[in-house]
Order: sequence, then C-alpha cells, then structure tokens
Amino acid sequence: MRIPLFFVALTLTAGSIQSCSLFSSAPPTFCDTACTTENIRFSGTHEDTPYVEISVANCLPDTLSWSYSGLGTKRKIGFAYLIGRSVKINKDFMKVQFKENQYAWILFNDCITGRGFQIKLPYDKETPFSLKSSGLNPMDPKFSIEEGLITNTDRGNLFVEDAIDGKKAMMTFGEKLDIDYDAIHDHIDSASVTRSKIWAKIRIGNVWVIKEKKIVLE
Repeated sequence: MRIPLFFVALTLTAGSIQSCSLFSSAPPTFCDTACTTENIRFSGTHEDTPYVEISVANCLPDTLSWSYSGLGTKRKIGFAYLIGRSVKINKDFMKVQFKENQYAWILFNDCITGRGFQIKLPYDKETPFSLKSSGLNPMDPKFSIEEGLITNTDRGNLFVEDAIDGKKAMMTFGEKLDIDYDAIHDHIDSASVTRSKIWAKIRIGNVWVIKEKKIVLE
C-alpha cells in the first residue's frame, strides 16, 4: 500500500519537532532556582547575637551584611561584587558556622552550576574577609564533609580547616588538574573528609583514581 507523500512529510516533521524538544530541554540545576523575595538571615548562639544576612533584590542576592548587638556598626558588601559574578542561591543549600562574636563562615552553592563558595566574615572591621570559590561543601550530596570543617581545592590539593580553631591539614593530588570549578565533578567525583582522614575520587587524565590520607589538624 502506498502512503501519500504528504503523510510521510508530516510524520518526519513531527518527529523532528519532538527530537528538538528533547534535546533543547534545560539541564537540571543543582538546587531550586524559584524566585525568593525574602531576606536570608542566620544567627549565632553567642549572647551578643551575631548574625549574617543576605538581602534579596530582583530574585538575586543583593547585599551581604553581618554584625552583632553592641558592635556599633554593620559591615556590608555587594554580593555580586564580592563573588565576582551573579549567582542563584537557595537558603536550604547554605550553611553558616559562627565562632562566638569573632567571625562567621558562610558556605553556599550556586544553584545553576553547583559551584561551592566559602566566605569568612570577621566582625572586627579592621580585619578583611576572605573568599574561597572552589569549595567542597556538605550541601553537595557527593561530598561528605564532617561538621565544622571547611574544605576546598586549588586544583592540586585538597585543604581542610577547622572553622572554630583554625587548625589545618591538606592532601596533594600529585599533580595539577585542569579543574573547572563550575563543573567540579568532572575531576572530583566525590570526597569524604573527617578530622582524621581525607578521601577523594579524582580524574587524572582519563583515569579515575582514589586518593586518601590520614591527617592531623594542626
């Protein structure tokens, strides 16, 4: 039985449209990017009630501020200016570790790329803040990081720091890796970090290898 050319063309066109639809769907995001209009605030348990707050404008983090009762001033900085780029954030994928009224660590992941950021915010206005934009944060399900530890990489090593006492340790990869921090799992598939051991599955060349090391924070 002959099939009219019209129906053949129609079938091919429909198939093409369906195929394009499948391949043009947006990639999954690391976390929910739904617009939020409420400021995000975290408070410590010290009697001076230290806090970290992120104001939101046009669905994006706008200003980062931090202070405590009796400090007499509020430190603040533009969020995108500090990070050096625009990011999408979600409160459920953020974590803040306070050291009394001395400083706070804020850890978060960009909801678009999953890239981990870590910012140390001293309340003393004479002390500058510090930023790590290559964080392995516990909000990432492929990174198991013991509570209170700050973990990041410089492409050749994994660094660990205790958020409270500042003691540190590290493990080398043995060579420099071409890590794109916006796609970190292309080179660091997973990691487990405790106060006594670092373990990571990393890609060197085209081979996935396991690196591990017993550590002492000091």
